[in-house]
Amino acid sequence: MRSIIVNVMPEETRIAVTENGRLTGLELERPRHSHLVGNIYKGIVQNVLPGMQAAFVDIGWSKNAFLYIGDGKTAENPGGERKKIHIGQVLPVQITKDEVGSKGPRATLHLTIPGRNVVLMPRSSYIGTSHRIDSEEERKRLYDIVKAACPEGMGVIIRTAAMGQSAESIQRDIRYLAKVWQSIEARERITKNTGLLYRDVDLVIRIVRDIFNDDVAQMVIDDASVCQRVKELLKDIDAGWADRVQLYEGRKIFREYGIEEEIAKLESRYVELQSGGFLVIDKTEAMTVIDVNTGSFVGDLNLAETAFALNQEAAEEIMRQLRLRDIGGIILVDFIDMEKDSHNKALLQQLRHLAQLDRVKTNVVDITSLGLVEITRKKSRHNIENLLHTVCPVCEGSGKVLSPEAVAIKICRDIRRIEARKHVSEGYLVQLAPDTANQLKGTDYFAGLAKDFGVSVEIEATREIAPGCYVLLQK
Repeated sequence: MRSIIVNVMPEETRIAVTENGRLTGLELERPRHSHLVGNIYKGIVQNVLPGMQAAFVDIGWSKNAFLYIGDGKTAENPGGERKKIHIGQVLPVQITKDEVGSKGPRATLHLTIPGRNVVLMPRSSYIGTSHRIDSEEERKRLYDIVKAACPEGMGVIIRTAAMGQSAESIQRDIRYLAKVWQSIEARERITKNTGLLYRDVDLVIRIVRDIFNDDVAQMVIDDASVCQRVKELLKDIDAGWADRVQLYEGRKIFREYGIEEEIAKLESRYVELQSGGFLVIDKTEAMTVIDVNTGSFVGDLNLAETAFALNQEAAEEIMRQLRLRDIGGIILVDFIDMEKDSHNKALLQQLRHLAQLDRVKTNVVDITSLGLVEITRKKSRHNIENLLHTVCPVCEGSGKVLSPEAVAIKICRDIRRIEARKHVSEGYLVQLAPDTANQLKGTDYFAGLAKDFGVSVEIEATREIAPGCYVLLQK
């Protein structure tokens, strides 16, 4: 069974999802860095790039939004005639991806307003159904319900949560979303320049809307007002679900449920597997690379079965880590080489099954003869790493600093450059980080300087100097 643990502070809201006591999902939201994804803005086109089939739109944010126009073949324009976008044009856009680094947010003209059971598409005119609804009979029942209630000229996507729901519940959802759209249109008419027309709900309500179902055994919240708000919302959905929401007294909810310890593990490149193997996760500019290692795992059968067993365990953990760390884009996984085609096919099938359990669109492409698997996962909001960490000013994100020997050689190079210009000192004082200083003291790295220039080099340890760095002072 699933549990949802909610830690609320004015500065940050954290939500952890656990299954059978194991962390499977983690989301953070900060008021000062609110997400843009899902928000609808009134924008003004600032620049059009025909060669890229794109435009940049001012939405009143610090950076213009990137709008891909494409070839015009969308639900709003099935004929495929290219949209005429021009500079100065005013139009509503919806954010599909938060800004990342120097890149502004990504926007679309395909507007959607999500509800619990359905997603309203006010500028489309078709009805779609979640691929996770397998029963043809249920798909037809839901289609008939939605078709009867769908506003003219609009479209609806039937969500997985609609399975088994009554016609009244689904139709009430559609009516509510239609009213939301009416308010957006009204706000657009009175907004003179750029501005926010619709803000997606906050993190707690999104979690209730998107994942709270019969599988959730409990939702524990450490804030009384948020707890009451969630209960009132659930009463309108299913009165029985409201009883599963509990108020936690105290400020150590994540520690008591073991979440803090799990969050600390997300800071490491290494992920241990129960068998003794481990994963190494590295990020590059273009992709995330995951390496599967046997570690101390030797297996009980032959080499082929041992590799297959470890890869199966690794696949489960990899898909979990993608969700926990919210890794998006291209992911390349280097599994242990397997000789049997049946093992490769079974591994791919397992990965694709696990990908279907991810709320974020994830696609497992194929496995190569080298045992490499390519996975793509949609990027939208800032991931956990971007929220929790910043680039180290010492190593600049490389994770490496100069070795003591390299530091010593660099010091020698600087002193030789100074002495070659003009003999200015009888000696130098070098301030170093304690570990580096201890490893260089008593060595002969600087003996050549005394021989060539007659200068001495004194080493001083100080905690004010970062590893791999130094301060060179003349005596």
